[in-house]
Amino acid sequence: MCEEQISTVAGLIGPMCVLSAKLKPLMKLFRWPQLSFAPFHPILSDREHFPNIYQMAPKDTSLPLAMVTLMLHFHWNWVGLLISDDEQGTQFLSELRAEMQGNRVCLAFVSIIPMDIKMYLGEAGIHDKYIMTSSSANVVIIYGEVNPTLTFSYALWTRFGSHKIWLSTSQWEYSTIKRDFNHDSLLGTFTFSHHHPEISGFKTFIQTVNLSNHPLSNSSAKWGWVGLNCSELCTNCKAWNNCSLSVSLELLMWHRFDMAMSDESYNLYNAVYAVAHSLHEMLLRHVDTQPVKYGKELKFEPWQFSSYLKKIQFTNPAGDPLNMNQEENSHVEYDIFSIWKFEESQGVKVKIGQFTPYFSHGQQLYLSEDAIMWIKGSSQIIHSVCSLSCAPGFRKSPQEGKAVCCFDCTPCPENEISNETDLDQCVKCPVDQFANTEQTRCLHKVVTFLGYDDPLGMTLACTSLFFSALTAVVLGVFVKHQDTPIVKANNRTLTYILLLSLILSFLCSFFFIGRPNTATCILQQTAFAVVFTVAVSTVLAKTITVVLAFKVTAPGKRMRCFLVSGALNFIIPICTLIQLILCVIWLGTSPPFIDTDTHTEHGYIMIVCNTGSAAAFYCVLGYLGSLAIVSFTVAFLARNLPDKFNEAKFLTFSILVFCSVWVTFLPVHHSTRGKVMVAMEVLSILTSSAGLLVCIFAPKCFIILFRPERNSLQKFRHKAY
Repeated sequence: MCEEQISTVAGLIGPMCVLSAKLKPLMKLFRWPQLSFAPFHPILSDREHFPNIYQMAPKDTSLPLAMVTLMLHFHWNWVGLLISDDEQGTQFLSELRAEMQGNRVCLAFVSIIPMDIKMYLGEAGIHDKYIMTSSSANVVIIYGEVNPTLTFSYALWTRFGSHKIWLSTSQWEYSTIKRDFNHDSLLGTFTFSHHHPEISGFKTFIQTVNLSNHPLSNSSAKWGWVGLNCSELCTNCKAWNNCSLSVSLELLMWHRFDMAMSDESYNLYNAVYAVAHSLHEMLLRHVDTQPVKYGKELKFEPWQFSSYLKKIQFTNPAGDPLNMNQEENSHVEYDIFSIWKFEESQGVKVKIGQFTPYFSHGQQLYLSEDAIMWIKGSSQIIHSVCSLSCAPGFRKSPQEGKAVCCFDCTPCPENEISNETDLDQCVKCPVDQFANTEQTRCLHKVVTFLGYDDPLGMTLACTSLFFSALTAVVLGVFVKHQDTPIVKANNRTLTYILLLSLILSFLCSFFFIGRPNTATCILQQTAFAVVFTVAVSTVLAKTITVVLAFKVTAPGKRMRCFLVSGALNFIIPICTLIQLILCVIWLGTSPPFIDTDTHTEHGYIMIVCNTGSAAAFYCVLGYLGSLAIVSFTVAFLARNLPDKFNEAKFLTFSILVFCSVWVTFLPVHHSTRGKVMVAMEVLSILTSSAGLLVCIFAPKCFIILFRPERNSLQKFRHKAY
């Protein structure tokens, strides 16, 4: 800075210049522009402290996304992270975590490696424990400046066979390739490098250049030969002075020397062209504004050159557009490289894919998996997960106090499915579908009802026909023997009405069997209620007739007019009319309708008739029950009246059976659903009707058909005499 004879246009600075914040005061002393060909560093973006520094490397804005996309491709969701203890490492950690959270990828551990050697030695055991033994993560990301502590840690862990998959940037290529490859711990290592076009003629230049034609200082030569591993090419070199520089780099092409241009080399290449283009622009502007003075050297202040440099835009010879405005260098593409064991002790960097951030989601990553050589030398992909994937039919259940990537697999609840792996929630099947046994897909339910093709429905239908026919036979017997004492003594008209109502009650069962429709749903309840009301009111009329026949037939009794006038014949119409009124109110307010039951029977949709208004349904049953109770009470009072043909005992027992059946039906009706509930109602109808038929008419038919001598009034009088 103090030498006026030295006119420096710009400075080119490398990675070691940005390692420490202590360099900030020193950097501010330099007035001329400095172009950094090191990887992008956020510290150098601070224009207040580094006004004259220009970074050639683009920001790694898309690097976290590129790494997470690669992890998702291989289904890695449990990874470790090693970063340097500086602003660059902290910023990368923040960006990586944000990208991971949106894609369900978790950090198993984060090791922040201090740059101070004393601090590092005090914490080395903790970091070693994470990498070597404790963590179940098989994938580890390393990011940060290539400082001594981080480099030493990386070399130590890979050397002693931690068998991890390492994700890194091109900064770490020297650490992965330029070393002995007698072990396989670096196989499967992935490095992300900025994508740039190939520079024409570069490989030819490297292959033909001779070091003797390019004078270097002694120290530069020494470090160059260290990088090129002079000891293996010049086995006779005992001292630095014995190492000849008259050798072509072509010999090193396959021997620990990468012929492709690295990121730092490409940044340096662009930096030189940026300076050249800026000078060219400044000279052209000077010629346009100032008169030409031949032989005069162009003199300018550093700030003048800096004003041209920060605005320059150009296309380099490789066809890559460059812009010195760092804010406009947004997303960059990445080439993905892996390490191959080319031959014994040799590692070769092979391009296996590319990441393009501005492509649509799902098409950003291109990868050739066949080109990857994994740790064990096979094509089998290494797994790195906290918990094994939940198979279809299961859902993830988070483990308390652990990351979202750590979970247990819980079977889906009933009638819910999961048809993919690692689902957070199971999906409930639609109403008309049900889950299969494995709970991986929904199947359509079978529509069913109490039909004639069902064994239960066929049985009930046959039973109904049988009892209807039997009742018709009984009616025929009574009609044939209508003039006999046993038929005449118990009011033939009421007997015929009762038998006809029993036939209809048996036939009511057919309204409950078969596919329901609106008409059958209405007739099920109303026809059943009206027909049974007629039957029970007929029994009531018969019992009242018996009582009045014995109690009020004596001369002078006032109630004798009931028997003479035929007033008892109005009991049946009045009782039936009340029931009809209740049914009309029921149908007018909330009539029965077709309903589906999807829950009672697994895999089936039951088509049933809904009663509509439950209150109306129970009012109808209650009225029917009250008639039965009154009939039972009257019949019970007349059970011991003296008469050979008195049927009061039979009526009492029949009503008792009737009431028992329907009292049992009520709780069963509440506790069953679907076909079973319909079958129970049909069974109750058949049982109660059969009870009335058998209890009342079986003894009479027995006398008529098998004991005709007992059905004779003369014989009865002779015996009494």
